[in-house]
Amino acid sequence: MKLKKPLKELKLSVPPQETSVSSFLTASGTFHDGDLLLNTKGLRLISEENDPPLSELKEIDQFSLEDLETVKVIGKGSGGVVQLARHKWVGTLFALKVIQMNIQEDIRKQIVQELKINQASLCPHIVVCYHSFYHNGAISLVLEYMDRGSLADVLKQVNTLLEPYLAVLCKQVLQGLVYLHNEGHVIHRDLKPSNLLVNQKGDVKITDFGVSAMLATSMGQRDTFVGTYNYMAPERISGGSYDYKSDIWSLGMVILECAIGRFPYIQCEDQQNWPSFYELLEAIVTGPPPSAPPDQFSPEFCSFVSACIQRDPAKRSTAQELLNHPFIQKFEDKDINLGILVASLEEPPLNLAR
Repeated sequence: MKLKKPLKELKLSVPPQETSVSSFLTASGTFHDGDLLLNTKGLRLISEENDPPLSELKEIDQFSLEDLETVKVIGKGSGGVVQLARHKWVGTLFALKVIQMNIQEDIRKQIVQELKINQASLCPHIVVCYHSFYHNGAISLVLEYMDRGSLADVLKQVNTLLEPYLAVLCKQVLQGLVYLHNEGHVIHRDLKPSNLLVNQKGDVKITDFGVSAMLATSMGQRDTFVGTYNYMAPERISGGSYDYKSDIWSLGMVILECAIGRFPYIQCEDQQNWPSFYELLEAIVTGPPPSAPPDQFSPEFCSFVSACIQRDPAKRSTAQELLNHPFIQKFEDKDINLGILVASLEEPPLNLAR
């Protein structure tokens, strides 16, 4: 990819490194903010009217970290380590994500909000967070175990997905985004193949929609460039204001990649080198947006991708609108089971960049 014009006025936001956690940690090591308590006994929401003072609270020990035994590491990234864990007494498998916490004061409120949403989510297209704990400077999230890994794992084996499978995948992700945007009032901020998890039944669920991403950022850490910035909407890269539709751009990029078998800003399949960091950012911010080749895909799919990947957020469709798009409706009455596809694949390997 050759970009002749130099990048101008590109703003990259780098968070300050000063951190403070003391103002919202009690002497006993409980993460306490407003009505939220998080410690070794788990998360609890309290109210001033119906609950006793913090010093008199007796936690109900129904589930603790001590009930879990780790089996193996299934993911590593800048946000933390993900382990496969088994409940010692009942044998249930979970994904245990442990994130070392060193939080900036200015994002504390957002983290509290995300923990509450994580705990309360009832959407079948969001990975379930069963419990969360705070202990020894780390937050542990006990998550639903998705046994076929991530969409990134799937793509490593199949390279591309046919349109019927893409429609089924898109519908599930869109239903998850509708819940996050309309019910939780949450912008995912980091939608990418490794954050879309799959199980053997063919369910696709969104994970990492706030807490771990923010915690990693607050520690001055970054995912690899390939893992984060390439799916980011132009308005986010340029430092402008953004809303829920920034997730729609990311979804369009993910789906187009699934269709053509390569990251959309790589011009051809045999291109050896990724564009440089600034070349890619300039292409996203100022260049023409990628599109689905009309000679390879149906008009409905091309239209769907175009509805997502619009540089102007005002021209992008919402998640709710996309659920009614002709591409999604085209396969509504078809018996398409993504589980049949993933069942034919090998067990996902250790993921080192989730």
